[in-house]
Amino acid sequence: MKPISSLVKENIKNLRPCVHGGEILDAEVRSGVKREDILDFSSSVNPLGTSRKALSAVEAAFSQIAAYPDSASIELREAIAKHYGVAAENIIVGNGSTELMYLFAESFLSKGDIVVMAAPTFGEYEGAVRKTGADICFVKLDSEQKLDVNTFICAMVGAKMVFICNPNNPTSLLISTQELKRILDFALEQSILVFLDEDFLEFVEEEQQLSMIGNICKYSNLFVLRSFTKLFGLTGLRVGYGIADKEIINVLLGAKIPWNVNCLAQAAAVVALNDVEHLQKTRQLIRQEKVFLQKGLSSIRGFKVYVPDANFFFIDIRDTGYTAAELTQKLLMQGIMIRDCSSFKGLDPYYIRVAVKIHSENMKLLEALGKVI
Repeated sequence: MKPISSLVKENIKNLRPCVHGGEILDAEVRSGVKREDILDFSSSVNPLGTSRKALSAVEAAFSQIAAYPDSASIELREAIAKHYGVAAENIIVGNGSTELMYLFAESFLSKGDIVVMAAPTFGEYEGAVRKTGADICFVKLDSEQKLDVNTFICAMVGAKMVFICNPNNPTSLLISTQELKRILDFALEQSILVFLDEDFLEFVEEEQQLSMIGNICKYSNLFVLRSFTKLFGLTGLRVGYGIADKEIINVLLGAKIPWNVNCLAQAAAVVALNDVEHLQKTRQLIRQEKVFLQKGLSSIRGFKVYVPDANFFFIDIRDTGYTAAELTQKLLMQGIMIRDCSSFKGLDPYYIRVAVKIHSENMKLLEALGKVI
């Protein structure tokens, strides 16, 4: 038998799992602190958790477990379509938004194609592209961690696809609508596909005005990603969706694996989408606690805090004398888990990311930081 390594596809050989926040089990092993005693600020999801109505929908769907789920997710697609005023044929549902990143890349990219993305940005974009054998052109953010649109557009010449995260992860910063449309216009003119990740846009006050969902008819090359993970708190059930021209959606529907979204996830997502009261409470909490945390974090010696657009803070800590890894470990020993951002391409070892949580938990974060720094 030949070595297994000699049988692996060349573009798969060097793939490694992407580092993410929310790895509670790993944190428990590294620190010895019980998982129930760890406050997770590394994962930027709804601090109020899942809506009670969505949890009730999960219970009601238990009787469906013995049967296959709807492979086309028809009811959920129709609910999403109604919510955004588009057609169900413009929507695809995935096993979390990450599945759709990989599906999109797999469906349109070939070895030798060029893909443009920012650095830093969400790491799974790179994984999805590398898996296809395509090449990546990284455009480093400027000194204020913002995207230089002119540089980005220059890099797009000859590309097949671009990935854009808006607001960006891990910086929590938006690209302006005017600049985003410049990218979209150039991409349309050059027949470049645009994968626009709006997973965190639902935490932004002017979400409806800033979203590009209403522009899918104008931009036939545009795919807008959304998720039930962040605002809706269905993190463990894994539900994401994309909205695009029906020609793109038909390609993806043909390429996706069958029964990719389970029956419990579909039932919960339909109800969560319409639980307006839970969403309003969440947005009000985020609005208030962002102000509180901005003040508290900015008062900490050595912290350079970027004013966030989303529900998490991006912080340069180099003047504290700690690296991100050192500070992360010290806080973990106190039961506080933050995101060490050194795994993000384009960043040095001095950046962290901190989610907005409920007031009492945010107080504990600031107290722990006060003890360490």
